[in-house]
Amino acid sequence: MDIKNKSITSRNEDFAQWYTDVCKKAELMDYSQVKGFIIYRPYGYAIWEQIQAYLDKEFKKTGHENVYMPLVINESLFLKEKEHVEGFAPECLIATQGGGQEIQDKLIIRPTSECLFCDHYSKVINSYRDLPKLYNQWCSVVRWEKTTRPFLRGSEFLWQEGHTMHASEHEARQETLRMLEIYDKCGRDLLAVPFVKGRKTEKEKFAGALETYTIEALMHDGKALQSGTTHYFGNGFAKAFGIQYLDKDGKIKNPYQTSWGVSTRLIGSIIMVHGDDNGLVLPPYVAPIQAVIVPIRMNEPGVLSKARELKEELENAGIRVKLDDSDKTPGWKFSEYEMKGVPIRIEVGPKDVENNSCMISKRNDGTKTKYSLENLAETVQNLLKTIHSEMYSAALRNLTENIKEAHTYDELKEIVNVGGYAKIMWCGDEACENKIKEDTAATARCLPFDQIAFGDKCPICGKEAKHVVYFAKAY
Repeated sequence: MDIKNKSITSRNEDFAQWYTDVCKKAELMDYSQVKGFIIYRPYGYAIWEQIQAYLDKEFKKTGHENVYMPLVINESLFLKEKEHVEGFAPECLIATQGGGQEIQDKLIIRPTSECLFCDHYSKVINSYRDLPKLYNQWCSVVRWEKTTRPFLRGSEFLWQEGHTMHASEHEARQETLRMLEIYDKCGRDLLAVPFVKGRKTEKEKFAGALETYTIEALMHDGKALQSGTTHYFGNGFAKAFGIQYLDKDGKIKNPYQTSWGVSTRLIGSIIMVHGDDNGLVLPPYVAPIQAVIVPIRMNEPGVLSKARELKEELENAGIRVKLDDSDKTPGWKFSEYEMKGVPIRIEVGPKDVENNSCMISKRNDGTKTKYSLENLAETVQNLLKTIHSEMYSAALRNLTENIKEAHTYDELKEIVNVGGYAKIMWCGDEACENKIKEDTAATARCLPFDQIAFGDKCPICGKEAKHVVYFAKAY
């Protein structure tokens, strides 16, 4: 008898435990012996590969090249940019011994790679002809986090980090916003996750950046998740690292720099935006398996051969498909692929073969419909488009319905305590920002690009309001 425990905690009962249950039981990851360092199991890593493939293609369309920088940074190099160090110093993992001997210039395991890129750029940028430098790397970084959670916050995580150099401030600022749009497009077209976009406050911006921009997703429990950031650095790093070039006018100048990145946090956003009490619900275009074929009574004549024929047809159409012809029961298989969030399940039994039909179930809403086997690949492709559209629309509706204006401090408290974004008019003073965090645990997520005022006073201090800002509790 096939027995597999698929029970998971209800989202509404304990969202944090539900999340952990899904990560483990959908076989996305496992824990290693070192706290905060997870094992990416094949199914979880395959989701990351889809994200990576999508973004890598988009980056290369815009002229970016992939490089790879070393894992370690000399402490003396890291100390060159003081503000940057102050931002990351508490999270650094430092190697002090090698080959049984003490390392004189300690080695910092990269928490990010600005220093490494800047050191390299100081050697390869000499003339205006060397600009722009549009580099990206896919790697892992280490930040010694006190509190960890799979995909969301780890001591080590996978990401991409772009680092670019430009001849003008205007060009660098354009790059910063262009990459933000690519991230937003990834959410819309691949992940079916809508984002709130905008600029971070001075308090929340990246260490060393002049401006930080963000994409923020809203989880099922009403908390925000920073899902990606882009940064405009000006030429502060360039001056600190001696990056100079001879311009067309014969003058020596410092280039302007950007940095941008998304990480495996995006996997966490997929889980928490779309998942339900039965497990994962994967958007079709990021799903490692887009359709699974489950033969019913597969020992009956013609069933398995028809299932194999359908698999080949779907594969030839570019659909990621799996045929489960194992000896496990259909019920076990249904539960398994529901847990793993496979968008489409195709059932084929003896009567289906006889009638040239099949039963198709959609994971996102559970509907089951009988379809002809004629042009099945076209049917599946159309269903994948439909499912993606439905999932994005549902997530967008949830986001829109949970952005609420707060005209008083009490309204702000109520909104963030229930869950969602409190949209307020803000004076711009960090003291008010700190007070909200102290009183509610909510933080400023972003200053949205759409700065349409709906009041003239800050609800915290009563001073003249200068900005529209979103506050929310966050991961």
